[in-house]
Amino acid sequence: MTDLVIRALTEGDADLFHTLRVPPLVGRGRFGHTYATVGRGGEYRPEWTWVALREGRVVARAAWWAGPDDPAPKALDWFDFAEGEADAAAELLRTAPLRAEYSLLAPPGWRDRPEERAAVRARVDAAVAGGFEPLVERYRYEWTPECGLPERPGRLEFRPEPDDAVIEEVLRHVMPGTLDAHDRRALARGGAEAAVRELMDFLSWCPSPREWWRLAWTPEGDLAGIQVPAHNPGGPCVGFIGVVAERRGHGYAYDLLVECTHDLVARGATRIAAATDQPNLPMAAHFARAGYPVTQERIDLV
Repeated sequence: MTDLVIRALTEGDADLFHTLRVPPLVGRGRFGHTYATVGRGGEYRPEWTWVALREGRVVARAAWWAGPDDPAPKALDWFDFAEGEADAAAELLRTAPLRAEYSLLAPPGWRDRPEERAAVRARVDAAVAGGFEPLVERYRYEWTPECGLPERPGRLEFRPEPDDAVIEEVLRHVMPGTLDAHDRRALARGGAEAAVRELMDFLSWCPSPREWWRLAWTPEGDLAGIQVPAHNPGGPCVGFIGVVAERRGHGYAYDLLVECTHDLVARGATRIAAATDQPNLPMAAHFARAGYPVTQERIDLV
C-alpha cells in the first residue's frame, strides 16, 4: 500500500471530510451533530478534524467535538474508515494530538444482526488499536409524550439547594457503592473528591440553569438523594440521578427519575434523553418502569 498522510483539515479543505462514504450501519459518537465547521455555521473545528489520506483519497476520519467555549475536546464524535483501512484509522488516532472519550452509538440488539455486529466490532477494534480502552456499555433512552408521563410516587419532597458545597457533600454520600462505571473509574483514579469534582464539572458545563437542581428528602427529614434535570448539547436530558448510600434499598431512584421527567416536561420538553450502564440493572429497571424505551446502545471507550 502507498504511504499514509495523516493531518488536520483546514477551513479551506474541510469538504474533504465528506468524501469518505461508509455504510450507515452504526452511529457516530454521543453528540452526533451533522458535520460542518464553525466557520460554515457548524460546531466542529477544522484543527480538531483529522483525516488519513492515501494517494489523496480520505480513507479514515476523526472529528473531536467541544462546546464553543471549551479549550479542549469533550468527545471523539466521528470515527469512520473505508473498508480494509482499519489500520489506517488506528494510526490516525495514535497520530492526532487529541484525547477525549469515544462513545459509539449502535441500534438496540446490534449483536443479533451480523452486519451491524461486524460494523460495531470493526470500529471498537480500530479504536482499541488506536489507544482506547473499552469502559462500559450503556443503554440510551428517549422519552416522548407518547410514552406517557409516569405518576409521581409522592414519597419524597424536592427542594432547591443553591450552595455548591452542600451539593458536593451530597454527592460524596452518593459515591459509595455506585454502579456507574464512570464514577467508579474516577474513584479509582483520584478518590471521592476527584469523582465529585468530575461530576460537578459536567453538571455545571451543561447549559441548563443551576437553579433546576433538586435535593430529595423523606417526610421524616432524611436526605434521600439528588436529581438534576438538564439540557445537554442535544436537548433536554436526565442529567443525574443519585441516591445517597444510607437510603438505598427503597427504590428511591425511581422517584427521582419520575420527578426529573416531570420537571423537564413542565419546562417544555417533548423529548428527554437519558442513559445508564447496562450492568446497572436496578436503574435500567427504573427507566423501563417509567416508560423510557431503549432507542440506542452505547459503547464508551476512554
